[in-house]
Amino acid sequence: MVERSDSDQLTLILKAAGDVTRRAILTHLAQEGPARVTDIAARFDMSLNAVSKHIMVLERAGLVCRRTQWREHLIEVQMAPLAEIDQWFSGLRSIWDLRLETLGTLLTKEPDND
Repeated sequence: MVERSDSDQLTLILKAAGDVTRRAILTHLAQEGPARVTDIAARFDMSLNAVSKHIMVLERAGLVCRRTQWREHLIEVQMAPLAEIDQWFSGLRSIWDLRLETLGTLLTKEPDND
C-alpha cells in the first residue's frame, strides 16, 4: 500500500504544472532564461492579464520567481521544486520495480510437474 505523503507544496507544483500554458512558460524560461512578463505574453494568443495570472500560479508553487531590475520585472524558472516531483515518482518507481521483479521470477520459474 502506498502511503499518502503529498505535501501542500507538491500539490501546488503538480496543479501548476498540470496546465499546458504554464508548462510552455516553464519550458521557455528554462531554455531561454529570465524574461519580462510582456515578452512571455507575446508568445501566447491571450491577454497580458491572463499570462500574468498563469505566472502568479507558478510563483505560488515556487516554480518561478520574480526579480526586479530597475523598472523591469523578470520572471526566472526555479528548478529545485521539481525535485519534489521526482522524489514522489521515485517512490512509485520502486513499487513497480518490485512488482516487475516478482513477475519476472514467476515467469522464469519452472512449472511443477506433479
